[in-house]
Amino acid sequence: MIIVKEIAYWKENKMLPEHYCDYLLTLYTEGNGVEESQVKKEGKSILFIFSLLYFSFIPITIFLLYFTELSFILQMAISLIFLIFCFVGIFLYNKNEWNVDIPATVAAIIILLCSVVFGLKFFSNEIIFLYIILFLNCLFWYLCGKKYKLLYFTISAFIGTFLLVILLVSKYLL
Repeated sequence: MIIVKEIAYWKENKMLPEHYCDYLLTLYTEGNGVEESQVKKEGKSILFIFSLLYFSFIPITIFLLYFTELSFILQMAISLIFLIFCFVGIFLYNKNEWNVDIPATVAAIIILLCSVVFGLKFFSNEIIFLYIILFLNCLFWYLCGKKYKLLYFTISAFIGTFLLVILLVSKYLL
């Protein structure tokens, strides 16, 4: 089945002439042919499983950071492992020409959670550092939105920055 998937990929991406691919597909499937929907269906089921895995990282990270007695270093290490999985997922999704929406969104949320916990841990007396960390997250979202053409990242960056400005103005000027 791996060879059949690879030949279907070659045919789809025009790496070999179509009649060569048809011949090879007929040869390896013993004349039965291959339904491209079957190959795509397997890809979608794998994508669904990975999506569930990535979405499970968010509640686990929230639980680790806010509801456990684990040391700060262990919390950050586990969160870093989740981030590494997300970045590997972004790379693999790009390679397979899938949308990077899910791993990128999960990575952004984990970075936001960890950076806020980090800021509160080390700069608990100076709330301005929390605002700076939140602004840097918004800047990160904006850059990711532009790079991967993810509109909701760009919109989130503008909304987050707008809310931060309103918060700062109301806190320090009013």
